[in-house]
Amino acid sequence: MNEKNSLLAEFEGIVSGHRDGHGFVIRDDGQPDIYLPSNEMRAVLHKDRVKARIVRLDRKGRPEGRVTEIIERSDAPIIGRLLQESGVWLVAPEDKRYGQDVLIPKGATGSAKAGQVVVVELTEPPALYGQPVGRVKEVLGEIDDPGMEIEIAVRKYGVPHQFSEAAMAEARALPDKVRPTDLRQRVDLRDVALVTIDGEDARDFDDAVYCEPARVGRAKGWRLLVAIADVSHYVKTGAPIDVDAYDRATSVYFPRRVIPMLPEKLSNGLCSLNPDVDRLCMVCDMLINAKGEIHAYQFYPAVMHSHARFTYTEVAAILQNTRGPEAQNRKPLVPHLLNLHDVYRALLAARQKRGAVDFETVETQIVCDESGRIDKIVPRTRNDAHKLIEEAMLAANVCSADFIGQSKHAGLFRVHEGPTPEKLETLRNYLKSMGVSQTVSERPHPSEFQQIASATKDRPDAQQIHTMLLRSMSQAIYTPMNEGHFGLAFEAYTHFTSPIRRYPDLLVHRVIKAILLKQRYQLPALPTPGEAHAKLSKRLASRAKAPTQQPVKKPSGEVLAWQAAGLHCSANERRADEASRDVEAWLKCKYMREHLGEEFSGVVTAVTSFGLFVTLDAMYVEGLIHITELGGEYFRFDEARQELRGERTGIRYSLGTRVQVQVSRVDLDGRRIDFRLVGGDEDVLLRAMRDKSGHGGAGQDERGKAARHDAGARRSPGKKAPKGAGPSATVSGVAPGQKAAGKKAARPSAKSRRSRR
Repeated sequence: MNEKNSLLAEFEGIVSGHRDGHGFVIRDDGQPDIYLPSNEMRAVLHKDRVKARIVRLDRKGRPEGRVTEIIERSDAPIIGRLLQESGVWLVAPEDKRYGQDVLIPKGATGSAKAGQVVVVELTEPPALYGQPVGRVKEVLGEIDDPGMEIEIAVRKYGVPHQFSEAAMAEARALPDKVRPTDLRQRVDLRDVALVTIDGEDARDFDDAVYCEPARVGRAKGWRLLVAIADVSHYVKTGAPIDVDAYDRATSVYFPRRVIPMLPEKLSNGLCSLNPDVDRLCMVCDMLINAKGEIHAYQFYPAVMHSHARFTYTEVAAILQNTRGPEAQNRKPLVPHLLNLHDVYRALLAARQKRGAVDFETVETQIVCDESGRIDKIVPRTRNDAHKLIEEAMLAANVCSADFIGQSKHAGLFRVHEGPTPEKLETLRNYLKSMGVSQTVSERPHPSEFQQIASATKDRPDAQQIHTMLLRSMSQAIYTPMNEGHFGLAFEAYTHFTSPIRRYPDLLVHRVIKAILLKQRYQLPALPTPGEAHAKLSKRLASRAKAPTQQPVKKPSGEVLAWQAAGLHCSANERRADEASRDVEAWLKCKYMREHLGEEFSGVVTAVTSFGLFVTLDAMYVEGLIHITELGGEYFRFDEARQELRGERTGIRYSLGTRVQVQVSRVDLDGRRIDFRLVGGDEDVLLRAMRDKSGHGGAGQDERGKAARHDAGARRSPGKKAPKGAGPSATVSGVAPGQKAAGKKAARPSAKSRRSRR
């Protein structure tokens, strides 16, 4: 379409507001977002569906538009604080993307009091010369009430948090324990020493493991049993519990609280593989050879009796010292744990041989006190017990995918595509600029990434190189089209091991059972996909696909149904992640408010055109040093090197740079923490001076002093920051102003390998 026609055409899309008052139309066709100035946002709200026309292009060729028609008003509730100003009641939205306060008429406040957090239902939409009007639908409580951040997040992101009456009635009618009739056509494994190994704070136990030496062909190997809670025995397709579970698609984990996918009677009771009670399970029974290769496997329903509930810490201690106190307390089970450790080492060797990507990242855990306030943030250390369980689960998931694929039955695979061409190009440029001799090919294998990680692990900038490798990866999704798992280097992979907390796993169980019975599992009629589904569908459609000469075959109705289910589960997985990050950001902001003015050391973990994201060493909290806080000179952003460089002094800030910062501002509503630079790594200053002078001779000390002074100074008065680009950043890393550049500055968060791969 030429420029003239594009200015005349109208495009449909969803309005995305910005806290500074302007907004964007996220186009349905996947083309660049249309910028809406603040005057265009007066008659619309965040999440409204509109038609818009492009009226001009800015100097960078980005489209600016005008709303021509409001197609559909969003029915999403608005959460905010009820305020009274000059006798007028209004609600200030907690989500600043709404941009306008909501007027509340007298008599529409219900039982709410000034200052309380409420949920508002709109009764009148905004107009060019009038604010939106609404009524208080629900009172959540005081802003400082324990758990308020979670109450806000579940409503803000549309997370279902109450089970239907029909689902609860169905749950109450379920038995409290395994009945004799439940044991029909099941293998009895109650005498097998299956055990669970989980974290100290785990409440639902999806999986149990057992290992013993076995002959594999003529050589030594192991028989590995992975027993998974048989949720599908109790949750029937299309029943009320199933409908609610599908709607949630996943359990959502917050500090000190979980929004479960299944009612507690199932998730913590009847389905959970608790110790010393009989439980129904689905078993993946594998023979693994000395090379860590799966020689054979079979699936079958069984009944088990967990012989122990182990924690990762306890198992790690036993493996480290088989004569220690922990081992003495569990003496009968120690040989089985040693067998598990042996098969783990074989599986790990196979992982390394196939070149699977395995970056060591720091995962953190928020420890709260009784009132829900952060007490401390500590790193999670992955010991051999974590890795042992991870490898056992991966093996069972691979067998599940192979079983479904070999049976030619429709189902969901966990697909992780390789990096997009754009991300590959960015990565190649970065590696070249950093002097890394290795690079990645046009169609890379995971082993290429692992080789680069191994080759650079002893470099001082290894952490930043590994971070860039990780960021070049795509996110995994659920889909019926098996395209392999790039990161794990598997040709086929799915999720089988967590049906208590992930709906795709429950579907995989049903498919496996149907195959065993020589039947075909039929998906029920699915509810209308939600907003999260639409957003993800659009994002996936915009991915560039390699051209193919083969004619595209139209998918069948069955495949389309599975595609819809996969998109729904993938989208709601992201919704859960966003809600969890929002709560963590809130808690971290409240935590850092108590440290305003204090100084900390930290490391640069992301570089953007508008500043540096810094993670504090002691707190594991991230905030922004805005570019206006870096000194009285012009800084140029080098995307290839991922660094900001001062044009006058040559001072450079890149991934991995160590800095000393002061906590200057905390915005709880915006989930933002601002830092002020008070000092940096001496190497940064010295390197800049060497680059400028070409040597380390006379005059370097004077230049070093000047650079040191500049690093702590503000931008000179002659160079004003752009309007609305104040020194701020969201804790989750999506920074203000970045949307205007056409991309979200989403910061990757470390996720549990066990739950997300």
